[in-house]
Amino acid sequence: MKLNLGFLKSKKNSTRGGYQPGKRAPRHHYYSSSPVLHVQIPKWRARLLFVVISLGFTTVIAKSLYLQTMNNDFLQAEGGKRYERTLVLPANRGRVLDRNGEFLATSIPARAVWASPEETRSATPEQLARLAQLIDMPLKDLNTRLSSSDKTFVYLRRQLAMEAATEIQKMKIPGIGLLSETRRSYPQGSLMAHIVGFTNIEDRGIEGVEMEFNKQLSGQPGLRKVLRDRLGRIIGDTQEVEPARDGQNLELTIDSRVQFLVSKALQKAITDHEASSGAAVVVDAQNGEILSMVSLPTYDPNNPQERRGAALRNRAITDTFEPGSIIKPLVAALALDAGAVTTKTKFNTGHGTYRYQGATITDVSTRNGVLDVAGIIRRSSNIGMTMISERLRSEQMWTVFNALGFGQAPNMGFPGAASGRVRPWERWRPIERATMAYGYGLSVSLLQMAHAYTSLARNGDMISLSLVKNRANPTSIQIYKPETARAVREMLEDAAGSEGTKIQGKVMGYRIGGKSGTARKIINGHYSRKDYRGSFVAMAPISKPRIIVAVTLDQPRKGGYYGSVISGPVAASIIEDTLKYLAVPPDAPIEPAPLEARNTVPKRSQG
Repeated sequence: MKLNLGFLKSKKNSTRGGYQPGKRAPRHHYYSSSPVLHVQIPKWRARLLFVVISLGFTTVIAKSLYLQTMNNDFLQAEGGKRYERTLVLPANRGRVLDRNGEFLATSIPARAVWASPEETRSATPEQLARLAQLIDMPLKDLNTRLSSSDKTFVYLRRQLAMEAATEIQKMKIPGIGLLSETRRSYPQGSLMAHIVGFTNIEDRGIEGVEMEFNKQLSGQPGLRKVLRDRLGRIIGDTQEVEPARDGQNLELTIDSRVQFLVSKALQKAITDHEASSGAAVVVDAQNGEILSMVSLPTYDPNNPQERRGAALRNRAITDTFEPGSIIKPLVAALALDAGAVTTKTKFNTGHGTYRYQGATITDVSTRNGVLDVAGIIRRSSNIGMTMISERLRSEQMWTVFNALGFGQAPNMGFPGAASGRVRPWERWRPIERATMAYGYGLSVSLLQMAHAYTSLARNGDMISLSLVKNRANPTSIQIYKPETARAVREMLEDAAGSEGTKIQGKVMGYRIGGKSGTARKIINGHYSRKDYRGSFVAMAPISKPRIIVAVTLDQPRKGGYYGSVISGPVAASIIEDTLKYLAVPPDAPIEPAPLEARNTVPKRSQG
């Protein structure tokens, strides 16, 4: 580097470097009154700077090419995470209908109320107070949720009715938004609660047929991938939308009108006798379809506050009990079918007590005396059934019980159906065979008993039960010989019109056959002296049975406890009303029975 120090010399003493007119000044001379520093940059440094800058540009270009070509998918995915959202397109849940097409369960529009807590700070106290009223939440709880949450999205209420949601939308409360959804509605309310069940907040079935057929009713949700802007607005789809597939409708065999008739009659009996609970089943004997299944007490599935505790139990299928005398016709049919007895075989039941295998068997009446099989059914004699059981083998009884479905959960498409209990026959003692013959020592559900009686109504052919319409062709199994079933039906008609019960007198226009049963309840491992269950199973018209009706009342406290007294009249009322509704031709005189016959209270009945 060279420094030009010519400016330090006097201008007039400078001759070689001074200005001469007509002559170009050298480029390294500066003619100025101010000093100038002339710096000459080395060539190697300029080249180095050029190389560095070129490498920088090359690196940027290479990186850009790499990102746009080699790593394009990764970057798009990362960008999608920030702006792409997958929306679930909910499928419409299928409806549940009765056999006549009446809605038992359907979905209606609703709204979910959500909040952005930070934004709600600008809402007025009046707005928040009104919001709390509309979503049925205490104002204190609402303020707590909005002030203590560190989230940007909080649900305040799910499945809110449209009326309240519309008012909230009109209020335009800062930070409060609505989302579309549906909620399940049950138009029949408590009448169908135990059959239909209900869904949870996520629209998933958790009771009844809503649970059993949840997959069929739910359908298949769809998917939609969208792009949102920074304000959350949808600005476009990123790929083809996958549409939702709505759930299928479910048609039941239940008839809402029959269900109402049954519920009304059962509720009256529970009230009159101050029973703790009751259940009733009506089965179409021709095809095995369940026309009605009532359990009381019940609940309203539309009210979440009622959906808890013992009210949820469908007592017709979940509760098991010792059947008592309603099992006697089935055992008598077995004995007749096996040739162990005939319709003319006589049994001396004595005066109401009988010592057998170290135990004392008793009858209610002390004047039964000598009875044939029909008399044993009519008088409901425990002693007579014990004598019949002496002629049977344990394996024989167990085989028929098993064929009738005892000890097995009914295969009818309903959750929670109980199997009951029948001990293996190898462990039966003679006294146990005897007690089972008159209904103690085994447990069944009411539905199982109604099912078993179809074997007597259908000439020995027990048909499978169904709760869903046209789900599958019914199957059947021959339990008894046709002539045996017909003979026992005649015995049941005699029992229903006998001096002990006179249930026939309560039905106009139809011949009925039925059997009552009364069983002590086991309390703390011992048979109670005050807690009973009274049941009645009947069929009608007896000339060609169309329906089976089974009724049970638990722990009656007023007006007696025998099944013929508390459950028989309920069955009679259900039979008459149901057969008239179904337009079944009468097979008996339709004139009213004498008043004294219709109001007779049974005096002597084991059942």
